[in-house]
Amino acid sequence: MLNDLRHAARLLLQQKGFTLVVVLSVALGIGANVALFNAVNGLLFKTIGGVARPDALVRVKWVGANDMVNDSSEYERPRTDASGREIRSTFSYPTFDRLRAASAATLTGLAAGAPRFQCNFAADGQAAEIVTAYEASGNFFELLGVRAIVGRTFEPSDDTPSAAPVAVLSEGFWKRRFGGSMNALGKVIRVNDVAATIVGVTPARFTGVQKAIGTAPDITLPLALDPRLDQSGRLREATWWWLQAIGRVKPGITAAQVQGSLDGVFRQAARAGWDEHYASLSDAQRANSEYRDRTAVPQLHVDSAAHGIYDAALSDLQSLSLVGVVVAVLLCIVCANVANLLLSRAAARRREISVRLSLGASRWRLVRQLLTESVLLAAMGGAAGGVVGAWSGQLLQLPASAASFDWRVFAFAAAVTFVTGLTFGIVPALRATRLDVNAALKENSRTATAARSALSKALLVAQVAMSLVLLVGAGLFLNTLRNLRSVDVGFDSLNLMIFRIAPGLAHYEPARAAAVYADVQQRLAALPGVRSASVSQPPLLSGGISWSDVFIEGLDYSNAPRDTDLGRGSQMHQVTVSPSFFATLGIPLVAGRTLTDRDDLQAPRVVVINRTAARMYFPGANPIGRRFGNSLENRTRTEIVGVVGDTKYNSLRDAAPPTMYIPIGQRQWPTMAVEVRTASDPASFVAGVREAVRRIDPNLPLMNVTTQAEEIEGRLAQERLFAQAYALFGLLAVSLASIGLFGLMSYSVARRTNEIGVRMALGARPGDVISMVMRESMVMVAAGIAIGLAGTVAAGRLIASLLFGLSPTDPPTVLPAVAVMMAASAAAGYLPARRAARLDPMAALRCE
Repeated sequence: MLNDLRHAARLLLQQKGFTLVVVLSVALGIGANVALFNAVNGLLFKTIGGVARPDALVRVKWVGANDMVNDSSEYERPRTDASGREIRSTFSYPTFDRLRAASAATLTGLAAGAPRFQCNFAADGQAAEIVTAYEASGNFFELLGVRAIVGRTFEPSDDTPSAAPVAVLSEGFWKRRFGGSMNALGKVIRVNDVAATIVGVTPARFTGVQKAIGTAPDITLPLALDPRLDQSGRLREATWWWLQAIGRVKPGITAAQVQGSLDGVFRQAARAGWDEHYASLSDAQRANSEYRDRTAVPQLHVDSAAHGIYDAALSDLQSLSLVGVVVAVLLCIVCANVANLLLSRAAARRREISVRLSLGASRWRLVRQLLTESVLLAAMGGAAGGVVGAWSGQLLQLPASAASFDWRVFAFAAAVTFVTGLTFGIVPALRATRLDVNAALKENSRTATAARSALSKALLVAQVAMSLVLLVGAGLFLNTLRNLRSVDVGFDSLNLMIFRIAPGLAHYEPARAAAVYADVQQRLAALPGVRSASVSQPPLLSGGISWSDVFIEGLDYSNAPRDTDLGRGSQMHQVTVSPSFFATLGIPLVAGRTLTDRDDLQAPRVVVINRTAARMYFPGANPIGRRFGNSLENRTRTEIVGVVGDTKYNSLRDAAPPTMYIPIGQRQWPTMAVEVRTASDPASFVAGVREAVRRIDPNLPLMNVTTQAEEIEGRLAQERLFAQAYALFGLLAVSLASIGLFGLMSYSVARRTNEIGVRMALGARPGDVISMVMRESMVMVAAGIAIGLAGTVAAGRLIASLLFGLSPTDPPTVLPAVAVMMAASAAAGYLPARRAARLDPMAALRCE
């Protein structure tokens, strides 16, 4: 084998041009596949970093209908089980406490925590900034086996109401904010205006428990601080489910055994929590419809937490699946192209192989030598593919592409490199060694070359077909992206700056927060070049969703069971807005009036609805003056005073949903988005806006400063990924197919030099020769295009749901792709044809 490798290396070094072309081609194919697998590895196989024995961790969740909850928080979109039930991941603190006490038989410990994605952080008298935080039970770090690199982590004794408040920083935040200084230990910081002392720093390899791919929260705080960080009182509320739970199994115990052991305890705790809450209600409250028939208790669901509390998002898996098709097709094209090159090279080595066979070498010995050369070429391409893989992941911004390479990625790269080498080498090796030695030693024998030509043509047809499929896919996704960008969102998205402020993070009282919102709008509207300002929550097309049940006055709900559509009432999306919101965004008034500053807590409750809500809930009637509420008992509380035009809410694809706009004077939020309509590019107003807000309160930082156009573009991340992937790899595929056609036709012209000389000696003109060669090449291209079109129709069914505004066989998309394929192929075929037409007939006749 070593002799084979040395011989292969010498031969490849002698043909540097051939070797370079093959290595670059293989690097493109393998690199793209390595980048994709790295993302898949990050999403599906990596375990949460920096913890001891992650495979022994379990996450505790629940499934099924749940009437035991009044308020809940879920920090990512829940997945479903095999029966379609949502799997949710949060519990109330009393329920967690019961589970922890009952878990000693199966678990070494059970910890709880909850993310706080935005906290106001201040230290050393510097300007406040927004950080991420995590509240955790005192045994959190001990359970995970996470040790501090500086200082200590907190302990169960730190998680008591009487303990001095402490905080643990992540290594990244410690270095960014404090420069990695040891003096940070013992410093008093303020998180949401709550003082805490830094006691330690967790290592960078600890990335938290949400997902394996991610970053650790900047600060981790004990759960005992929650009543001071959050004024809702949720810590002891049995019907407020907001805590995640993670445990570590004892040796020999499975997740199923944990579930069986704790399910009964969980159901009893959930029922007891609801009973306690129900007992605290007045008789009038108990009579409300929302408290009727509250009997459904969910079931416990326990499985592995090695990859975190949450699984990979379905959208990320879908993205990787679709991009995976692209890179797999690209690798197939690379293999076909390299196989063609190896066939050409084998034809040039026919006499060498014939001599070897005549001297006694076995066919399989020569096959092994040729395959060694192919695998060596693949290995060189695979090594270069690592660089291409890193580049591809960054260029396409694949989901989880930030994951570092590990042994699985290297094993995959080695395996795909070996398989690729065998794939593009086996057929040329078998073809090259299937010779009649006596015939092959004769100069004029063309049996092998004719057979080689037929195989090469078949490989080229396959390349053209696969390239066309990728080109059509690129066109479909590019047109989808264009169609989505041109969707009428119902308001003017140009020159609209958006940022968020959060007085609630600084513990502002509602009256003071309302004054801040009003002051911000007034000061910003007075800036030169600013036309208007408003606030809203959630802002349109930002990813946030808020909705409410709707019970309309005049409808009969008396005999409707609670679990029916009518019994649950209707649903309507909602946005809390300031009176200037509609003017700032340019949303037209259709009927009635918009909101005013007089619509405050002392005034009757009012809303403005959109045209879709008016049409859906009040068909053929005037909705102005009609009333509704969020329960049967208060369905006369809120009056509709106006109707405005429809706008997209959270999706560019979906039609405008029924939406109500609630005046900010009648509903307060701790965080609001601020919209600023500017006369020109919003980027030039950022400094002035920051200064205006700073003058109101220096400890009120601006968060997520962006524009409405950028917010909308952010909703197109998946479509942009598909368009980039298909366009990039589609163009590479066309280039490879064109190179393959050029090589094939160049070989064909060289093989037929004598024939072309005879034709020209008998009177054929250069144009006739060009036509002959072009006809031969374009016939193969036409066959590939026909097969590719059939493949496009089949593949189109798989991506139809991802398209927008066009069908998978959209002619304005398919025809340009066919034209590009034909133009590139024609150019590749014309160069050998022109060279053939310039042959000297006498020189050609002397060729043999």
